[in-house]
Amino acid sequence: MKAFVTGGTGLLGNNLVRALRAEGHAVAALVRSETKAQRLLGDTGAELIRGDMEDVPAFADALTGCDVVFHTAAYFREYYSAGDHWQRLEAINVHGTLALAEAARARGVRRVVSTSSSGTIGFGPDGSPGSEDTPPAPIARENLYFRSKLIGSDRLRELAARTGLDVVEVLPGWMFGPWDAAPTASGRIVLDFLAGRLPPIPPGGLNAVDARDVAAGMIHAAVHGRPGGKYILAGAFVTVADVVRTLAEITGRRGPRARVPYQVALAYAAVAQAWAGITGGDTVVTTAGVRMMNARLQVTSARAERELGWRARPLGETLRDEVAWFREQGMTTDRAVSPTTVGVAA
Repeated sequence: MKAFVTGGTGLLGNNLVRALRAEGHAVAALVRSETKAQRLLGDTGAELIRGDMEDVPAFADALTGCDVVFHTAAYFREYYSAGDHWQRLEAINVHGTLALAEAARARGVRRVVSTSSSGTIGFGPDGSPGSEDTPPAPIARENLYFRSKLIGSDRLRELAARTGLDVVEVLPGWMFGPWDAAPTASGRIVLDFLAGRLPPIPPGGLNAVDARDVAAGMIHAAVHGRPGGKYILAGAFVTVADVVRTLAEITGRRGPRARVPYQVALAYAAVAQAWAGITGGDTVVTTAGVRMMNARLQVTSARAERELGWRARPLGETLRDEVAWFREQGMTTDRAVSPTTVGVAA
């Protein structure tokens, strides 16, 4: 098939482009910077399409002749910096997503595979892990990023019902993995651990997943997913402490041992965000992130496993490969102390 991938240089988009090319598919990747894209995707043979999700008409003709659109682009990282970001969240994650789907339909694309988030899923009625049919947790509507994903999903489904457009949604967990060039918040946790500057560990956690496994799941969803289907692609539930412990096992380095109560972590995050706003810097600990982790939302990927044959690899394998990639890229001066072979599925 010929695939169009938005967010081509992101953690998920990059791994998806590579997975598609490895299977022999033709790929057009939407990128904002051709220089960055050449560095990150130049070896893949993908066609690079320069464009921005805030101006879909400018690149819409590149969708002509594509069989599937994989939508991974989203406004996410910048949301955690200082200020009110709802306007851009809505512009990209809601209006941009809808405009992309409309453009794909108008140009005969047979299927759109859109990326939401497992963070939009609440607990089951009995407190069990949530599924694709579980209503959102209250925190998902309070968190502006997840709210934008919920609204975007609703609008896509309305469009599909009205026009017959074939839309399949995937809902990834907390993603880690190689090719995290930006890096994402999860990647910054790994880099801060390697640099020895990771702050005390906050409570809570999420279902963690390898971006390569999410990419594989998206391809399975494009080929085998039910029209209008939703698929959670998330691994095992892990705490932040589990991530730090696994990194310590992989690298032979000692991470922070201190654990902080929720209220202390929230106060620390508020100060860190305020300081980042004053200095123009960034912080890996945010109030939105602390609140989401503390909710300890858990989900099940049983539907994807059953219908798509999807599987998630162990956390240890993911983090080992991510650490190796960061070192190869020179993004950390850390070197292994006494690396071990681990298969942690914490």
